[in-house]
Amino acid sequence: MLDRAILAKIHVAKKQLAMEDDAYRAMLQSVAGVASAKDLTVVQAEKVLAHLRKCGFTPAAKFGRKPAPARDRKALVSKIEALLADSKRPWAYADAMARRMFQVDKIDWCTPDQLWRIVAALQINANRHGS
Repeated sequence: MLDRAILAKIHVAKKQLAMEDDAYRAMLQSVAGVASAKDLTVVQAEKVLAHLRKCGFTPAAKFGRKPAPARDRKALVSKIEALLADSKRPWAYADAMARRMFQVDKIDWCTPDQLWRIVAALQINANRHGS
């Protein structure tokens, strides 16, 4: 049975590409040999998704939830956000840095000094990779 997440992704692609129902069903028939997405196998679903990507479907990136910092940390969190965006990394990356560097589970709970160190580490990485 096909995973609901894959089926949902196919339907999101259909909506994003503004496909009419007739064109969508014709595409399913030509790409996977089925009349309905619910009849797809996992392999067929991957073929359909690959075809939809070729047609211009771009899945939304999941970057996570932005922290809500205290006023004294707002500028540092904004800088971290900018550095993460430049390197196309999610907020979970910054949380993982906080865990690794300071044994703090979330960036929300870091002290201003710890946030400065995360900014420095991200900036060093950006300089190293030419960002």
